[in-house]
Amino acid sequence: MNANVTNLGVATPHAGHDSQPIQLIRRVLSLLSCIPDSLIAAIGRFSIAAVFWKSGQTKIEGLAIDLINGEFVVGWPHLSDSALALFQHEYNLPLVPPGLAAVLAALAEHLFPILLLFGLATRFSALALLGMTSVIQLFVYPDAYPTHGVWAAVLLYLVARGPGKLSVDHWLARRYQDS
Repeated sequence: MNANVTNLGVATPHAGHDSQPIQLIRRVLSLLSCIPDSLIAAIGRFSIAAVFWKSGQTKIEGLAIDLINGEFVVGWPHLSDSALALFQHEYNLPLVPPGLAAVLAALAEHLFPILLLFGLATRFSALALLGMTSVIQLFVYPDAYPTHGVWAAVLLYLVARGPGKLSVDHWLARRYQDS
């Protein structure tokens, strides 16, 4: 039998005479490969930014911005007592005093998501949040690896591929590339 192996790893009796199911699979795969990287990056940026922003909002009082629920309290943010207590008693981070760790976490969970939303300093912001995810996984919630793995996958995609065309980074790169 003169069998040829297709790029799907399926043997066919004769090249060029693929069965209808194989042709359908090829068409579907071809269609799926047309999903733009920029769309994946934009959805990834928005989604992972929301995760960290919502976490950051639990650490502060005086500023509450939730676009989805329509909650807006504009004021001077300060660290909540509950966040400080978590860092003092539950999160056993090495090397960093609990008060400083709480402030740094709250700051990071607000700054980097904003940068990600705009696609500004995207790779740096994603790398910073990936580092934070690693710390959370290793020292705070080691049993939450399924959740942290999803976060890491999105953040690694952004680090490796960048923010896509719908971003300030892309606009700046095009603007200064032309100069």
